[in-house]
Amino acid sequence: MNLIRNYRNWRRYRDTVNELNRLSNRELSDIGIARSDIPFVARRSV
Repeated sequence: MNLIRNYRNWRRYRDTVNELNRLSNRELSDIGIARSDIPFVARRSV
């Protein structure tokens, strides 16, 4: 079960990173995220 949970967490992380990377710098700024903060923000979503 731990393997499945880890996989799901990894997928959620990757989906979040991909979604945030699709936003423009202006859109990221509007929500208070710098492009360099994306991996950190994505890790918090897991």
